[in-house]
Amino acid sequence: MIVMKFGGTSVESAVAIERVAAIVKARLDRQPAVVVSAMGKTTNRLLALAEKACAGERAEAARLLEELAAYTLNEARQACRAEDWAPLSGFIESHFQELSAFLDELAGLGEFPAQYVDLISSYGERLSSRIVATAFRHFGMNGVHVDAREVIITDRRHTQAAPLFSRSYAKLDERVKPLALEGKVVVMGGFIGSTQDGFTTTLGRGGSDFSASIVGAGIGAEEIQIWTDVDGMLTCDPRILPGGHRVKMISFGEAAELAYFGAKVLHPATVVPAVEKNIPVLILNSRNAENPGTRIVAEAVPCANPVKSIACKRNITIVNIQSLRMLMAHGFLKRIFDVFDRYQTPVDMVTTSEVSVSLTIDNTSHLDEICTDLRKIAEVTTDNTQSLVCLVGDNIRDTPGLGARAFGALRDINISMITQGASKLNLSLIVSDSDLQRAVKALHDEFFVTLDEKVFDA
Repeated sequence: MIVMKFGGTSVESAVAIERVAAIVKARLDRQPAVVVSAMGKTTNRLLALAEKACAGERAEAARLLEELAAYTLNEARQACRAEDWAPLSGFIESHFQELSAFLDELAGLGEFPAQYVDLISSYGERLSSRIVATAFRHFGMNGVHVDAREVIITDRRHTQAAPLFSRSYAKLDERVKPLALEGKVVVMGGFIGSTQDGFTTTLGRGGSDFSASIVGAGIGAEEIQIWTDVDGMLTCDPRILPGGHRVKMISFGEAAELAYFGAKVLHPATVVPAVEKNIPVLILNSRNAENPGTRIVAEAVPCANPVKSIACKRNITIVNIQSLRMLMAHGFLKRIFDVFDRYQTPVDMVTTSEVSVSLTIDNTSHLDEICTDLRKIAEVTTDNTQSLVCLVGDNIRDTPGLGARAFGALRDINISMITQGASKLNLSLIVSDSDLQRAVKALHDEFFVTLDEKVFDA
């Protein structure tokens, strides 16, 4: 058995769904289970119209909802058989009627509670998974829809729910695995789950990858395939610097570092169930299905190049914290990180001296509150014009002179922060947003002049 996950651009239209069907049909002998994201930008559109309803723009929200319903019905009609249209259209229309009722509730509330965020955004995957399962029958497959909320069980932390793995695995083993073994193609929505008492939750944006990994672990899949619109992981982010090389094979540890530090082709949490069950993960391109993509495996991948890839995060905020009162005092770091813990804000990089700490965050939703609390114990300044650049590779810590090569390549670029050593897999730098592309190009030119052909596609 394998799990195949397809992102929003892979199922955004009837034409795209037909392409997905061909890819899945070619792998029927491997007993695939399929996980899909919402069609195109459906989740963004749902959240935007819900925000308008909360803001008192109920008529505009209704107009946008009608547009989304028309788009969904049009693409679904083209993708399915005539005999399947009546039940499918009824399913779609009933879901949009439910959405309209929820918009009325939000308009009355005048706010958008987290429970409603999960509920509204879940409709994208609930609709796309049913549409794709029905479309598969049009292309000669026995598509079966399973509501992911019945098998992915989570805690109650809305918008960022954590899966209850053992309960989810038991449900998946009971519901999904037998269907796959019978030759049916199960289609589920990614990103969504439910609490033990049935409240809809989501795993966070990009969580469809995570869902696929959970499904793979739950049914004992031999492989988890993440189908995107790129040929795999590259040596640099193509949105920052085109012309990177495909990475043929990479370790779970390196892939997790790249995902966390900005690589958009994989959700950072994806590797957790895969590592636990030692299931290889493949990154593949639904628009170029013959490309072998990137294979992510448990063991380290020997490579002559010290760096496997360069990841980036734009719009990083540096928080500088200084207090002479803390000279030689213990507990300073604890007091600082207690503040970030209180507001559930992850920290990326940290550098320290005796009386100061500089750290970076990319989630600034609670920045004002964080700074207010920190100013009770120290002076605080912030800078939101920075970008993070991260060199990732198994050989980074053990390669003499690597730092000199990196800093030499960046001799004309100011570096605000540096960390290396906390992880043996990365060297991280902070540069100005305006210098990001120049920095990535300089580092790429330095470390990828020659390529190990076992690891990279030249």
